[in-house]
This record gives sequence, structure tokens and C-alpha cells, in this order.
Amino acid sequence: MATHTSHLLAAAAPRTVAVVRGIADDQLDLPTPCRDFAVRDLLNHLYEVVVNFQRLAAKRPVEWAAKPDHLVDGWRDRFEVETGRLVDAWSDPAALESVSPGMGMPQPVVGGMALLDLTVHGWDLAAATGQPYEPAPEVLGALHDLVEQLGPQARKMGVFAEPVPASPDLPDVDRLLARTGRDPVWSATAG
Repeated sequence: MATHTSHLLAAAAPRTVAVVRGIADDQLDLPTPCRDFAVRDLLNHLYEVVVNFQRLAAKRPVEWAAKPDHLVDGWRDRFEVETGRLVDAWSDPAALESVSPGMGMPQPVVGGMALLDLTVHGWDLAAATGQPYEPAPEVLGALHDLVEQLGPQARKMGVFAEPVPASPDLPDVDRLLARTGRDPVWSATAG
């Protein structure tokens, strides 16, 4: 079975998995567009996202405080497996019912947050490591709507930075990045 959320996650996942697989060990200490996060930190965060949002799909509690290092032998393969499990977790229609007991938000919004992290952090990691990245076109509309909905609170909580000015004729992905406080032309050399 599939849901709209799992369909979008399934479209986004292979693109981010490809970026993660393309990260060399000697790139783990490079800066990323996420202030205060090196590639290693962002990979560990994204790993936590794909694991914890599986639990959130099942409406089970999650632990965000522990910060284990997931980048041990076989981490690229494990990331791909866990990302597949994330898609599967949100394929159950029950995952989208009611309000998340842990987050206090409607479950479809919680699933959208997983999609947002998978997509935007895929771009962050690609930009940091000099890889190409083009998000799945079908996810962008849903993510624009989600960023519009969550933006004020996310900025207040420090999850998003203030929006970066972006021309309306920029590509959808660049406008999405700008709305989350990212400079769409960020590069490691320009910082």
C-alpha cells in the first residue's frame, strides 16, 4: 500500500541516497550550508531523521537528545536501508491519521517534515561536497506549502534562518531553499 506521503518520500529518497553514497570520507569535515554543521554532523542528523521519523509514523516516542555517531563501517548502505524503511513506514495509511503524540502536529505535517529534511539536507550535502543535486520535481509544490505553513514557527525555533531574497523567476528549488534561509548559490569556497 502507498500514501501520498510515501509516494513523495519514495521520489525524494533515491536522490538523497545517491548524494550520501557520493560523499568521500575525506569530505566529512567540510562546512555545509547549515551553519554550525560540518558534513559529518549533517549526515548524523539526517540519519537520525530517517530513523526517528519511522517511529513517528508509528506514533511512537523518539529520542533526539542522544547524538551517536552513525558514520561507522557500512554507514552508506545503512543509510539507504533506513531511508527505505522510512518510505515503508509512511506507506501505511494509519501513519497519516490523527495528531502526532510526540510532536503535537497532524501526522501529514510530520510526514512532510521528513520529506523536507530529506530533500533540503540532500541539497545541503550535495552543495557541501560538490555534487549535483536536483530534487524530485513532484515534491517541490508540497514542500513550498509546508514551508509556508511552518515557516514562522520554524524561524522562531531556529530551525529555519530568515528567508534569503529570491526572485520569483528562480527555479522552484532555489526559491524553496531561500525560504528556509539558505543561499541557493552557496558553495563551500564562498561559505
